[in-house]
Amino acid sequence: MKKLLFSTLSLVMVFFAGGCGDFDLTDSAESKGNEKITIKIAWWGEKPRHDYTLEVIELFEEKYPTINVEPIYSNWDDYWKRLAPMAAGNQLPDIIQMDMLYLKTYSENYLLEDLTPYVDQNLIKTDSISEAILSGGKIDEHLYGFPLGLNAPAIIVDQNLLSSGADNKPNANWTWSDFEKIALQVHKEKGIYGTNGMKSPDVFFSYFLRTKGMNLYNKTGTGLGYEDDQLFIDYFDMQIRLLDKGAFPRADVTEQIKGIEDELLVKQQSAMQWVYSNQYIGFLQATNRRLELLPPPGPGQDAGLSVKPSMLFSMSKSSKHKEAAAQFINFVINDIEANKVIKGERGVPISTKVVQKIEKDLSPAQKKVFDYVNEVKNTNKKVDKADPLGSNEVVKLLQDVSEQILFKKITPTQGAQLFRTEATTILSNNN
Repeated sequence: MKKLLFSTLSLVMVFFAGGCGDFDLTDSAESKGNEKITIKIAWWGEKPRHDYTLEVIELFEEKYPTINVEPIYSNWDDYWKRLAPMAAGNQLPDIIQMDMLYLKTYSENYLLEDLTPYVDQNLIKTDSISEAILSGGKIDEHLYGFPLGLNAPAIIVDQNLLSSGADNKPNANWTWSDFEKIALQVHKEKGIYGTNGMKSPDVFFSYFLRTKGMNLYNKTGTGLGYEDDQLFIDYFDMQIRLLDKGAFPRADVTEQIKGIEDELLVKQQSAMQWVYSNQYIGFLQATNRRLELLPPPGPGQDAGLSVKPSMLFSMSKSSKHKEAAAQFINFVINDIEANKVIKGERGVPISTKVVQKIEKDLSPAQKKVFDYVNEVKNTNKKVDKADPLGSNEVVKLLQDVSEQILFKKITPTQGAQLFRTEATTILSNNN
C-alpha cells in the first residue's frame, strides 16, 4: 500500500498563505477559433496507469483536436511534493487526481473549483451515475472531486504460498482468528511471512472499527469515533503476536517497499497482501501468478466493508480553461472507448452505462474485481465521504504510533492512549 507524506500538506498550507512563488506552469494560450489550448493533468500511479492514461489522452485529443493535454505524473510520495509548490504559486494543473484524504484540505484553502455548474450545464454527464456515488466527492453541497471509480478493502492471497492443510485456506467468511492461524501456519511451513504487514493502518484499523460498529472519526469530524481503547489494543496486539512469531514483517522491512515490484507478495515473501480492490490487477501483472481476491476477516464484514471513491478528479480554481478541463473529466467518466482502455484500474466505473458496455471486454480477473466491488456496494449502500480537516495529521499520527508499537518502543496500551490524546487535540480544532 502507499505510504503517505503528510508534511506535504503543511507545505501547501504555508506556501499558499504566503502568496505566489516563482512557478510558471500554466499555458497562456487562449482558445481562439481553431487555435489550440493546453490543459494540464496530474496523477499518481505505477507505470501501467501512466501508460494507459497517455493512451486515453491520445483518444481525447483525437476527439477534441483544439485541446492539447499535457501530462504530469509520478508515484504517490513524489506527487504530493510536486503539487505543494504549484499550490503555493496558485498554479495547480487544470485537473488534479485527488485523494479523499486531501479533498477537504485543498477545497478549504480555495484551491479547487466546484464542479456542480459543469454538471448542471451537462458538460459532465451524470445521467447514469447515482447521487450517492457523487456525494463521495462533495464537501457540504459543493462537488470538489468527481469520483473516478469505486473500490473496497480486500486481501489478495497467493494460494500456492499457503500451507498445505485444507483447513488453512481463507474463504469469504473467515474470522480474525482464522487469519492469524493461517498467517502463523504459512510461516511455520514455508518460512515466509503470512501477511505483508497491514500497512496504511488508517485504512485497515478503520475497517476493523467498522466491523465493531464504530468509526475512526465521529460524525462531525471533531473527535475519534470510538470510546473503548481496547479496540485499538486488540488490533495491535494481534500484529505483535504475529510479529513475535515471525509471521509479520518488521517495520524496517516494510519501509524498504517503494513500489509494487518491492511488495512482499510479488517477491513471494508473503502469502497475503492487504490492499484496495483496484490494486488486484496491478498485482496480477507484477506477479504473473494466480491470485485470489477475498474480503478482509470478520465477523461484521457487512458493516465493515463499504465502497469509496478510489480517487477523484478535481479542477483547480486557477485553471484558465475550465470548460476544456470539464470536457476531459467527462471523457474519462463517460466515453466507452476510453473506459475499454482503463478497464477499471482506477476503480469500478461509476457510470452504469459504461459498466454495461465494457463488461463483455473484461478479462476474468477484471470481472472478479467488478463483481467484488458490486457485491460490497449491494450489501452496504454507504459510500465513504471525504475525511475531516486534520485527518492528514491524524493518519500521520496513527502511522507513527503504529511504527513505535511494531518497533517495541511502546506497548499497544500506551499507543492507544497516545493516539487518543493527540488525535483529540488535532480534531478539536474542527469544533
